[in-house]
Formats: sequence, C-alpha cells, structure tokens
Amino acid sequence: MQLPDVGVPWIKAKLDTGAQTSSIHAYDVEAFDLGGTAWVRFGIRPWQRSDADEVGVERPVVDVRRVRSSSGHVDERFVVSLPLVLVGHRVDAEVTLSNRDSMGFRMLIGREALSRGFVVDSARSFLGDRAPRPMRRRNRGDA
Repeated sequence: MQLPDVGVPWIKAKLDTGAQTSSIHAYDVEAFDLGGTAWVRFGIRPWQRSDADEVGVERPVVDVRRVRSSSGHVDERFVVSLPLVLVGHRVDAEVTLSNRDSMGFRMLIGREALSRGFVVDSARSFLGDRAPRPMRRRNRGDA
C-alpha cells in the first residue's frame, strides 16, 4: 500500500473489518494552529524496527475521537484525511494517529476506507504486492 501525497511509496497494512476508521503508526505528534485551523504535525516510519524512509507530515485535523483499542484501552486520537493507494485503487480515508510500534503492521485499513469499492475475502491473505526488493534491502540495512 502507498501514501503518495505524503511521500510514502510503501507501507505494510492490514485490513481490519472490526475497525471503523483506519489507523497509522505516528510518532512525535504535535498539534498546532495554522490560520485559525487546527493542524497536526507527525512522523511516519513505514518500516517496523527501522527509521529508514521516515517522513514528516503536516495535515489539517479532521476530528479528535475516542478510540477503543483491541485490548480495551480508550484514548483520544487525532484524525486526518490521507489519500491511500490500495491494490492500485486510490481512496481518501480518515486515519487516526496512534502508536503502533509494537504491532506487526504499521497501518490498519478500516471499514470506512474499505467501503469505497473493496470486497474482503477473509479466506485470503497477503494479496497486495510486497515492497520492491531494493526497498526491502534498505530497510534491513543491506543497501
């Protein structure tokens, strides 16, 4: 999956039909005001256990929502709009910013984004492409 508008050519994502809103691993999240509008600045590290290819992002805040994690913990998260490219299809999705450092996937794609032309087959997995080999090597430190 890609986030072309913020310069992320590939990020490992998991479809989560149990989540309404998509979620991305974000760090150093900082709210600020831009011309009377709430914005948020954050970093994205698309690779697990690596800061290779990290990008800084600034987006307007769409909402602040109380979100219950899979462990039952409730916290408030900023929501931003991010265009996603998932298996070749571009969709605009509302995405919550959260700490997913301990998770196997840097991003979850929720029902709201999936409802825009996708059908989920729960019997299948890893249907999207893998990151290009040079990108995978760079993440491992081989490049």
